[in-house]
This record gives sequence, C-alpha cells and structure tokens, in this order.
Amino acid sequence: MSSGASDTEELRGLPQRHVRHNRLLRSAGVRFAIFYALVFGISAIVLAGSLYYSTIGLLGRQTHEAIRVDARSLAAHFEAGGLTGLVLTLDSRISEDINDHAIYLLVDPLGNRIAGNMSRWPQGINTAHVWYQVPLERGGRKSTALMRYYELPGGFQLLVGRDVSTRAQLRRILRDGLLWALAAMAFLGVLGAIVIRGLFKRSLADISGITRAIARGDLTRRVRRSGNGDEFDELAETINDMLDRIAKLMDGVREVSNSIAHDLRTPITRARARLEDAAAHARTTEELQSAVERATLDLDGIVNVFQALLRIAEIEAGARRSAFRDVDLAPVLDDLAEFFDALAEERGILIVRDWPKSIPIFGDRDMLQQAVSNLLDNAIKFSRETDRVVIAAHAGGGHVEIQIADHGPGIPEADLSRATERFYRAEAARSTPGSGLGLALVSAIAQLHGGSLLLENNEPGLRARLILSQRDNAPPQSPRQEAASSMA
Repeated sequence: MSSGASDTEELRGLPQRHVRHNRLLRSAGVRFAIFYALVFGISAIVLAGSLYYSTIGLLGRQTHEAIRVDARSLAAHFEAGGLTGLVLTLDSRISEDINDHAIYLLVDPLGNRIAGNMSRWPQGINTAHVWYQVPLERGGRKSTALMRYYELPGGFQLLVGRDVSTRAQLRRILRDGLLWALAAMAFLGVLGAIVIRGLFKRSLADISGITRAIARGDLTRRVRRSGNGDEFDELAETINDMLDRIAKLMDGVREVSNSIAHDLRTPITRARARLEDAAAHARTTEELQSAVERATLDLDGIVNVFQALLRIAEIEAGARRSAFRDVDLAPVLDDLAEFFDALAEERGILIVRDWPKSIPIFGDRDMLQQAVSNLLDNAIKFSRETDRVVIAAHAGGGHVEIQIADHGPGIPEADLSRATERFYRAEAARSTPGSGLGLALVSAIAQLHGGSLLLENNEPGLRARLILSQRDNAPPQSPRQEAASSMA
C-alpha cells in the first residue's frame, strides 16, 4: 500500500514539474540568459580556438622555414667546399647547437653514415623534399622530430630536421591553459547570465505589480523610474503616459455620463410634462397636436445631442479619413461668410474677411466646413450689436491657421482649458440655446487633421485659432480604424 501511494504521489508531481519547466522556458529572462550564455560561450570558444591554432601554426611555420633555410645553406657549402666542406659545416653546427634541437645525417650512395648526430637513417623516409614527423631515440631519450631529406650531387643524401618535442610540450601547455580559461569563461558566462536575468526580472517585477494593481481597478498607480535613462525608464514613461491618458478618458466618461444625465433631464422632463398636460387638458385636436409638436422638438434636440456625440467619437477614432481629399479652403470660407452675412446683418454685426485667394489643404471638406461654421456661429451668437467678427486665414510652414475673433463676453481665463470638453458651457452661455458640444466637435476635427484648436482672450471677446496640417501628417491608422473607415 505504501509503495502504491508513493507511486501515485510521484505521478501527481510529474505534471506540476512539467508545468514549472515549461513556465521557466517561456520566461523571457531565462531565454535571454540562455542566449547570453550561448553567445558568450561561442565567442570564448572561437577566441580560444583562433589563439591556439594561430600560435601552433606560427611555431610550425617557423620550424619549417628554419629547416628550409638550413638545408639551402648546407647545399651552398657542399657546392663551395665539396664533401669535406659539408662535413666540417655539419660538425660545426652540431657543436654549436646547445639545445640539441637540430638533426643532421649525411650518408653516401650506399647508405653509410658520413656525418651527423644520428646513427642511422630512419625508417620510412624514402622520398626527397617531403615532410616527415617521426619518433626518435637519441642518447637514450625518446623524442619526435620533423625531417626532410635532400639529394645532393654524387648520390649523397642529406637529412635535415628539428626536434619538436618542446613544441609538443608547449602545445599541451597552451591547450590545457586554454581549456581552463574556457571553463572559467563558461562559468563567468553562466554567472553573468544569471545576474542579467535577475536584473531583468527585478526591473519587470515593478511593472508587473503595477499593472496587476491597475487591472484590479487602482488607476492611481504609476511605474517608478530608476533614473538611469535606459530602456526600462522609457518603457515606464510610456506606460505612465498611457495610464494618464486612460485616467483622463475615464474621467471624461464619468463627466460625459454626468453631463448627459444633467443636460438631457430637462428636455425629457419638459417633453413629458407637455404630453401629460396635453393629455389632461387639451380640449381640441389643434391643442393636442401643438403639444405633441413641441415635445417632438424637445426630443429632436436630444437626438441631435446623441448624433453629435457619435460624430465626435467617430472623428476621434479616425474613421473619417477615407473622405480626405485635396481641398481649397478659400471657397469654403467665402461660402460660409456669405451664408452668415444675413444672420449678422439682422443683428447689426459686421463680418470682416481676410484670407488669400487660395488655401490648399488635404482634408475632409465637409468636416472643415462644419468646424468653421461652429466657430462662426458661436462668434455671431455671443457678439453684441454693432460688433465686428473677424475671419482670417493664412498658410505657412506646412500648416493652415484659421482665426475667428469676436468682442463678446468671451470665456474666463480659468475656463479656457475646459471649453473644448463635451457638454461644457460657460456661465455667459447658460441662457443661450446649445448643448456644449460645438467646440468639442471642432477640437476633434482639428486633431483628425493633425492640428489643434486654441482659444485665447481677445480682450474683450474670444479668439479661436483653428490650426490644421496642410498635408497628410496625421498619425497612421490602426487596423481597427481602417476597418471602421472602410465601413463609414
């Protein structure tokens, strides 16, 4: 029973270990550490290998060249002094070779030894001008030699070589040293990878904790910056900017919800009261129809508010860029000024125009017309009799600026930054018809055209500056925006 229980526990533990193993491999820090260790190890192997083979190759080339130079010198002595001169030269060089590295053997055509520090011709060396590496035993000491033999005039044979036992020892020392160095570098590489993984994990732990808190609803949390100005600080700044934007949008949603509830309650209540009053007191069909018509106007106003909200949301989502074309704003401004002239004349207001004959821009003509119309309507609505409303426009520096200035009550300096919020209405506008969405719509249109709406005091009155990008400088659309644009 105990054995069976043990097996069962072991089987239960296998999936958990498998999950932990997979989770470890999926970790970006672990993958980066493994990659770092591999790159470090491969670099160390390449460095050690190149060092080893370049050193051994240099020693080998030096030995080969020494044998060639020695052989050419001995051949020259043979030509100059004959056999006797060559023998004397060999004896002299053997006596001068303190380290006993040089190997010489001179034999006659029958293979009999004439001179040298070898007693007999080594086995296997039977071809001239070919390199041989053979084991030797000289003076009771075993060694390895690199040799080459040359044929001299008269049938004499000269064997020239070098003892390479020291080179072999050096090669072993170098190999062992490089292997130990590789082991040390591998250890340091793994240690460095572990340290980097720890730093990587620690840097992301704060971001993960903050995002988890935000997912639970705490939008006040922000990612701390280390102050090093590295990529993690850039990531933290980007995340914090995104959170600020989300918090602002959430505040906007709450404000819009409150404003909708507040501003729509009055027309809905008024329409209900009129219908109830008509149902209770209307004595004729005309009175009932009149009450229904007035209630319908109230409901139409509510519908217009929702349509404006939907239009602003659509514009802010970038779903209207499919209608962008090359447009000349000058004729648009001419038509709007002519249209509002009649309304302005009724109140004794003069519209002053100032713009060139042509103002090219890339944008949506209808939306640009709507934006200027809203600003011009506001300027005339809040101007006093005999006032002037100035419309000016000019292009330069890749932008188009349209200014509409009036001399009405204006907006208090403290409220200018809120004037483009949905449903915002200044105190001076409370008594006039409107929903508080006009400037919000103009601001959304300006942003869609790569610009902005700036409101300034005209002392007295208000100056609205509609700044637009003259060419298509708006940020690229996301796939969702492209899909919405194609459906629009």
